Amino acid sequence: MKRILSFLLVSIMMVGLLAACGSESTPTAAPTTAAEPTAAPTTVAEATAEPTAATTEATAAPEATTAPTTGGMAATGDITLWHAYSTGGAEDATLTELIEKAKAAFPDANISVLQVPFDQVFSKFENDVAAAGGPDLLLAPNDSLGDLARKNLLADLDAYKANLTNIAPAGVAGMSVDGKLYGIPESFKAVALYYNKSTVATPPATTDELLQMVKDGKKLVLNQSAYHNFGFFQAFGASLFTADKSCGLVDGGGDALKYLQDLKAAGATFSTDGAQADALFREGQADMIINGPWVLADYQTALTDKLGVAAMPAGPKGPAGPLTGVDGFYVNINSQNIEGAVALAMYLTNTESQKIYTEKAGHVPADVNVVPTDALVLGFSQAASTGYARPQDQELNNFWTPVGDAVTKALDGGEDATKAITDACAAMDTANGK
Repeated sequence: MKRILSFLLVSIMMVGLLAACGSESTPTAAPTTAAEPTAAPTTVAEATAEPTAATTEATAAPEATTAPTTGGMAATGDITLWHAYSTGGAEDATLTELIEKAKAAFPDANISVLQVPFDQVFSKFENDVAAAGGPDLLLAPNDSLGDLARKNLLADLDAYKANLTNIAPAGVAGMSVDGKLYGIPESFKAVALYYNKSTVATPPATTDELLQMVKDGKKLVLNQSAYHNFGFFQAFGASLFTADKSCGLVDGGGDALKYLQDLKAAGATFSTDGAQADALFREGQADMIINGPWVLADYQTALTDKLGVAAMPAGPKGPAGPLTGVDGFYVNINSQNIEGAVALAMYLTNTESQKIYTEKAGHVPADVNVVPTDALVLGFSQAASTGYARPQDQELNNFWTPVGDAVTKALDGGEDATKAITDACAAMDTANGK
């Protein structure tokens, strides 16, 4: 932990067990992930106490030059890449810039890129790969990494682990399932509290402070989803899973939902339309919003130096625990050019490329050599330092619908918060055979 602590505080959310997203604002109903959470939420910091075996094999520092850094591999032949960044957004523009650099670095590679809407990208990838098609590379969060690996749709990349000399142990762990590497890590992602510094001089450090600010007239807009509000569960003492992978949200989860009801009663706006929520904040009609780094560059464009980022407020039971994920490059098991695809992925995640992602798209780098200089990106690093590492257990698949329904029942239907979360846990356990 000592070896990683300084990196964690100044550059990234350390996502050990694992892990919204370019336009990845809300996970699909079946995001999955890698680790075995204990009876209490596992923080990102705890999950990365020691380097993994995969990362201790290599000790040399990667090059920070304009030359390709791909572990000696060259990208050649036809390589198709799919991504789910919003068309015209900062992430899309940054990826386009990096692809042009890659084409210049690898003249023998024929690289083609396709943007797929985020709510379709995983199902399209799964269906196409299952039919012996699909792209060589998929750039996406590790929402569905576990499922895709278990369905034998991803190439085993364990042979390339030793090449990841620039990647934090948490990044390697986040792109692994049952100890095997299935993706090349690029960045870490978790939500934090954005605020408008012209109307909020000091961001709320606790849930009580946030509630009081809303009561006093500050305008808060929240995405009405289990994902964006996940961090409140840990803040109120709830656990995602118990030791046997049963739902652990009953103890504290009702208090978290009741808190959301209190926020709404005080005047907070809950929106099921992510674009609408973003617009309210960008246009100055909301003082605060909880969202991820994928919109950082776009918010900066709108609010310039008035934009601030802070961790989600801590609750009565401790710090918030936003679900923390790893974005990276999946490799199709059907690819006829796996080595070329991996070489391209490694180029797009080398130190130079991650610096560009960090500076231009607001990404929190998985590269241990990239230290963000932007205070807002550092804010996300700090926000995720207490995050809950996105598990890759298949039991997580059955979290989203029941808990999402509980949020809707509590906020829209006025249902008792404890009953809503108890019913959600029962449904989750039934679906998981617990």
